[in-house]
Amino acid sequence: MDLHDDARSLQDELVRLRSDLHREPEIGLDLPRTQERVLRELDGLGLEVSTGTDTTSVTAVLRGEGTARDSARPRTVLLRADMDALPVAEATGLDFAATNGAMHACGHDLHTTSLVGAARLLHTHRDRINGDVVLMFQPGEEGWDGAGVMLREGVLDAAGRRADAAYGLHVFSSMLPSGQFASRPGTLMSASYRLLVTVHGEGGHGSMPHRAKDPITATAAMITALQTMVTRRFDIFDPAVLTVGVIRGGTKRNVIPATAEFEATVRCFSDAAGALLDTAIRETIDGVARAHAVTADVVFESEYPVTVTDVDETAFGAEVVRETIGEQYYTELPNPVAGSEDFSRVLAEVPGTFLGLGALMPGLEPDTAPNNHSPYADFDPSVLSRAATVYAELAVRRLDRFAEGATR
Repeated sequence: MDLHDDARSLQDELVRLRSDLHREPEIGLDLPRTQERVLRELDGLGLEVSTGTDTTSVTAVLRGEGTARDSARPRTVLLRADMDALPVAEATGLDFAATNGAMHACGHDLHTTSLVGAARLLHTHRDRINGDVVLMFQPGEEGWDGAGVMLREGVLDAAGRRADAAYGLHVFSSMLPSGQFASRPGTLMSASYRLLVTVHGEGGHGSMPHRAKDPITATAAMITALQTMVTRRFDIFDPAVLTVGVIRGGTKRNVIPATAEFEATVRCFSDAAGALLDTAIRETIDGVARAHAVTADVVFESEYPVTVTDVDETAFGAEVVRETIGEQYYTELPNPVAGSEDFSRVLAEVPGTFLGLGALMPGLEPDTAPNNHSPYADFDPSVLSRAATVYAELAVRRLDRFAEGATR
């Protein structure tokens, strides 16, 4: 079967679907319009479809009908696409730009579209598929742990037995040339944590700071101290990244407030570094607070674990890309990426891999194009047929190998 040729014939339909999804982005775990559209696109493909109870997820099982299928113990491959958007006001100027204050600034509209395309390819060739394929359409990747919710609801066992392998992909508006796939074995993406610090002082008049205990200056000192701490407490070969994205405090320029707070995202690449982060952050904040005669409440919460790909499955993913798209279209990343993914939860349970895919718009440079999450981020829709092809080929070829007895 030549899935790539079939995928090319779907390209125009996929572009239209992606534009429709982009026009109506939804945030978090509740994506009713997106779910409805996905269900409509899957209708008629002979899939066993179920939806989530705690989230608007869609899980679809395709039963392959290949002659090499082991009916007593069919093997299962899971393919995942996330569907949610971000609370970003779009500034791309596209004809199909969102106008509701949200935006598919991370390309999840392309992921969803590509997996729909893969579903159509697999349906067309189901008589040659030697096992079952679970299609995981997931809400809430952007900080809502939608993968964790779907795992609790049983997505890994949706076919009636535990998935044997799992694959996902993610598009990038910069960093990689359009159509270029990339991954690496082992540690691929960072763990992420949420840090919230509330500083308690004593309010007063801005002209007499000695009569108050200023939480604003203490907050500023804490932020600076944390940036220094991550460069001095961590091995440069097992680093941590801490970025403060929110600062709140004060009501008027000549009033010292009683409280201030800040929030940060924190990333690292190992469990050992994660354990050290908790201790080091609390020690740093406590020390600065005492120096400023204030107190501080610290909330440090784990969000997603490190994304670790299976060595053999990553080699398999590279092989699939090279053989179906072209030898030159796969790159092994030299270093992990500091972004985080809740697909890490799936890979912690099932051997698999996660592929990056460049979707750089024509005329732009990888190093200077707007990044994912930017209000100006735009993605090249020409990659849709390639993404659909790779999704489908990963499932078909892995099930073929299972059927041939080529176990890991």
